[in-house]
Amino acid sequence: MGNWLNLNGKTIVVTGGASGIGLHIVQELKKNEANLVVADINVETGEKDGVYNIKTDITSVQDIERMVELTEEKFGKIDVLVNNAGVNLPRLLVDVYSDERQYEIDERSFDIMTNINQKGMVFTTQAVVRSMVKQKLEGTIINISSESGMEGSVGQSLYSATKGATNSYTRSWGKELGKFGIKVVGVAPGINEKTGLTTPEYNEALAYTRNINVEDLDTGYEKSIPLGRVGKLDEIAYLVAFLSSDKSDYITGTTINISGGKSRG
Repeated sequence: MGNWLNLNGKTIVVTGGASGIGLHIVQELKKNEANLVVADINVETGEKDGVYNIKTDITSVQDIERMVELTEEKFGKIDVLVNNAGVNLPRLLVDVYSDERQYEIDERSFDIMTNINQKGMVFTTQAVVRSMVKQKLEGTIINISSESGMEGSVGQSLYSATKGATNSYTRSWGKELGKFGIKVVGVAPGINEKTGLTTPEYNEALAYTRNINVEDLDTGYEKSIPLGRVGKLDEIAYLVAFLSSDKSDYITGTTINISGGKSRG
């Protein structure tokens, strides 16, 4: 069947592409012979293993603009942006379990999540769309959201809110940018297999906010997910690869759930 998606020659930027879901997305796009740029704070700028890495703090507009400039210098254009970079710090609105308030929303956790999950996405998209419009390219923006952005989630209200904002940006930008031939699509994963980013500290925080033991976090999925299993990171990558291709040209302004049927969204 050959390269059905025909991503050859397309330049695709993946923020946060050095680990987690982003790394799986990069690996799948690489198999499809796209020109890949990883914009991540945990890389050194330069080419490695067929991928062009650019050290980027997406909370810095200056860093973002430099990343776009370097990508244009390297490949001449940007066809697709995957807004994947994000962070999740489980926090309760009010900690009713302890006076220490270790896992209660504070200014620091608020600023970290909104700066990375919202500010970073907005200004990265702005810089990339400027490039697309300037070059009259019919490009694609893919925003990695979350099932929790539609459903809400105990102990993750801040994270859920930033992903709810992601869905709203997706709808609005889809309407705003359609006249330029630029598509904007969201991808909302549900519960997935663990990544290297799933640290013991994260699990401890999440379990605390739900008032359960850490070992109870990974139970009951067969009941809560209609397909009876957690999602695979590669399955998210397959969807992103399809949305990066011309085969998805009539999809814009919407967020696609990939949650095994769990979400009502």
